[in-house]
Amino acid sequence: MPASENISPSERYLAAKNRVADQGTDLEEFRATLAFALDDFQDTACRAVEAGRGVLVAAPTGAGKTIVGEFSVYLALKRGHKAFYTTPIKALSNQKFQELAQKYGAENVGLLTGDTSINSEAPVVVMTTEVLRNMLYADSHTLAGLAYVVMDEVHYLADRFRGAVWEEVIIHLPSEVSVISLSATVSNAEEFGSWLGTVRGDTAVVVSEHRPVPLWQHVMVRRDLVDLFAENVAFDEIAGSPENTATSRVGKSAGTNNNAGSKTPKINPELLKLARSESVSIGRGTSHGRRGGGGSRGRGYQQPSSAHDERGGQRGNQNQGASQGWAKAASRPQVIRALDSQDLLPAITFIFSRAACDAAVQQCAAAGLWLTSSDEQAEIARRVDTACAELPDSDRDVLGFWGWRDGLLRGLAAHHAGMLPSFKEVVEDLFADGLVRAVFATETLALGINMPARTVILEKLEKYNGEAHVGITAGEYTQLTGRAGRRGIDVEGHAVVLWQPGTDPAAVGGLASKRTYPLNSSFRPTYNMSINLVAQFGRARTRDILESSFAQFQADRSVVDLARQVRSREESLAGYEKSMTCHLGDFNEYAKLRRELSDHESGASKSKAKQRRDSVVDSVASLRPGDVIMVQGGRNAGYAVVLEADANARVPRPGILGIDREYRRLSIHDFSGPVEALAQVRVPKGFNPKVPKDKRNLLAAVEAKLNEPSQQRPHRSAAFGYADSESENEATATLRRNLRAHPCHGCSEREDHARWSERWWKLRKETDGIVRAIQARTNTIARTFDRVIDLLAGYGFVVADDAGNLRPSEDGQRLRRVYGEKDLLIALALRQGAFSDLDAPELAAFVTSLVYQSKRDAEGSRPRMPSVSLEQAVEDVVVLWSRLQDAEESHRLPLTSEPELGLVWPMYKWAKGRSLQDSLHGTDLAAGDFVRWTKQVIDLLGQLSQVPSLPAGFSPVCRQAMDLVRRGVVAYTAVVD
Repeated sequence: MPASENISPSERYLAAKNRVADQGTDLEEFRATLAFALDDFQDTACRAVEAGRGVLVAAPTGAGKTIVGEFSVYLALKRGHKAFYTTPIKALSNQKFQELAQKYGAENVGLLTGDTSINSEAPVVVMTTEVLRNMLYADSHTLAGLAYVVMDEVHYLADRFRGAVWEEVIIHLPSEVSVISLSATVSNAEEFGSWLGTVRGDTAVVVSEHRPVPLWQHVMVRRDLVDLFAENVAFDEIAGSPENTATSRVGKSAGTNNNAGSKTPKINPELLKLARSESVSIGRGTSHGRRGGGGSRGRGYQQPSSAHDERGGQRGNQNQGASQGWAKAASRPQVIRALDSQDLLPAITFIFSRAACDAAVQQCAAAGLWLTSSDEQAEIARRVDTACAELPDSDRDVLGFWGWRDGLLRGLAAHHAGMLPSFKEVVEDLFADGLVRAVFATETLALGINMPARTVILEKLEKYNGEAHVGITAGEYTQLTGRAGRRGIDVEGHAVVLWQPGTDPAAVGGLASKRTYPLNSSFRPTYNMSINLVAQFGRARTRDILESSFAQFQADRSVVDLARQVRSREESLAGYEKSMTCHLGDFNEYAKLRRELSDHESGASKSKAKQRRDSVVDSVASLRPGDVIMVQGGRNAGYAVVLEADANARVPRPGILGIDREYRRLSIHDFSGPVEALAQVRVPKGFNPKVPKDKRNLLAAVEAKLNEPSQQRPHRSAAFGYADSESENEATATLRRNLRAHPCHGCSEREDHARWSERWWKLRKETDGIVRAIQARTNTIARTFDRVIDLLAGYGFVVADDAGNLRPSEDGQRLRRVYGEKDLLIALALRQGAFSDLDAPELAAFVTSLVYQSKRDAEGSRPRMPSVSLEQAVEDVVVLWSRLQDAEESHRLPLTSEPELGLVWPMYKWAKGRSLQDSLHGTDLAAGDFVRWTKQVIDLLGQLSQVPSLPAGFSPVCRQAMDLVRRGVVAYTAVVD
């Protein structure tokens, strides 16, 4: 809440005192530029920034963290310094650039996103974090005069693909630069802040869990909103429970919790009753079964009409009659209509599928849903047509322009990474201005783009993570629902979970009430990072730098607890050792003999069991069709004739016809020992085990053969006998003699000492395991770096100078300029000349294999390439990749992913001037995805054009390839996330 509301006399006095202290300060002047009062956490953080301290601000989505970053921008401009504002995605950088340019003037604000450069030498520059990392490694002159760096969405450093970049920047920024880190609420903010203090100096940690707009939790049963919790509990009250939070809070938010000290809020009993009713219906078989979270069967939830309270939730008689059977999930149009009727739009519905987001818009349109007035439709049409005026007419159909435009006119839109970025920008602008009322989005929308809503709907609480369907975490739930409630517009926000068959209200309540979201580092040394650090600081200094990473900081903290466990266990071990002391001799030595004897006997037993199993496998594998055998055990016991041998299988399972006339396959478990053929009969050609006559005739032949006078047959078991165990028996006998000869063997308290010895031995093994864990966590980052450097040295990318110090070779200098997941593979391909014989279209197509990552595993054989030169280049890079993976495996390093060829043909066609529709023909690639990957191709081509020491003609070909693909819809699109 604003600091001026509902404050006590003592707090009012403190506020007055602060106002006096603030007179004439930069903070006072900054406040005067705002149309609202600063919240307590904002005020505290801004004071720290003005005092020259670094700051970590952790607060919920929509709480206003960015005002602290904007204050540092204000200070930079006022004091004649520079400020960089970094974000994790280009779309967010573009949005922030527009906001700051509007506020401080276009001449004072620049934008750098890799593929976009606007006013890059301005005093305030907005950029992606990767751009700043690259500037630091290149020692860019743009860094001169830098005083403040804002790291928005800094919790992104947990991202396992890109998170290391945030740590690299934090570690390498000059010490005089103040870092203002803005994070979502995390439970270990103090730990992260402590690390920032270690590497950056004095850092203030400001944590708030107060939402300026209260958030209420609901479940939508059919088309009715039902409160999730039994009592009126909002976000702050849940967060205030000691059981649910691990962070301290600032100002009013720490003292106004009406639910402080309470336990997790109780779930609405009517929802629990409905869940039980469904469970009983399933058990009795009264339903038609679940269908993957879709509709349900049965009579359904009977919600009586009732008045709504001031929060827009269902009150009064809402808890009557919820157990009438299964609650059928509302359709998407029904959900939007229900929310519209209760004045709960605009809304964002999170659906973890791009196709489903697009389908949702189509479904609502097909249902005749209109959420806009005629005047609003005219304004939407004008803005859409103006924004898309440069869009080539030939591309509009393949981009789905007309369906997208129709949805916008209705107030409906999808938002996901597969859309054309410019389309997403239009959606964001229209939604922010209230002209789009319902957006169906994937979770990428929750990554900081300013698109709050009055209501957020979650259709399901699970998503596909690329490998399996998994439940969303409490942190993800909070990040998504945090979009609900627009500050300065809404009195409150609403989070709605759709009831699906099988919904567990308690699980939903757990997601909505947990406040334990630890921020864990994903940092690891990459090839590019390592060689850049070695070039700047040398190997020894680089190891020290990497040891200062947050990843190592967390590992070291965990070691402290493990070391405490070791000390405690060592004390117990000393006590055990004292209890097993024997007056006749060294009982530890005697106990060791006992263990050796026990292990030897156990090992001999296991060895015999293995020999027995091997002999059974060998004998079964030797069976041939027509062999008559005795099945020794199980339900298949009795005589049988082998119909199908299985000699080549690792564990053979021959097919047999039993005396009971049943065909089956045997396993080695059907034999207690080696099997031998008792007789041999001929299995007729064309024998069919399904024909009763064939079975009768064959079994008659078996019976006749078995009744023949006994004759000498080879005894196969001899060939599968057990190994000679004479040496094993001798070793066992020696151990037993030594045991009996030991002085402690005659001790009257021997078995009592032995019990203490066993406890000592068990605890010793456990303690040694913890010690190994400590060793594994100590210096882990530096050890990984050593392995990276060893691999680079093996490839000749780093060499030792006359003084024995490592430095990058010429190949290594090229690697320093290449950034990406396949950085070393690209550098190897450059060294081998894999790019050399390619013209511009071929080069653009080839580069896709080094940046593109399909969402699905590639299937089938490698496609034929468009040209002989491209075929050779692909062959070269695949061979290099295979050898690189072998080297990475031997050095115990993460493996470089395989080059993917799914974008080669579309990019080749596009570079040759074909239309977007022709280029994408025969693929399942969305137009927005194609544009996104094309931007990355352009980015890598730009890097390659500036790599040093390459043939003179290579850079012009790179630039020509960039020009060929930067056309049409790609050129029209300004930014991409």
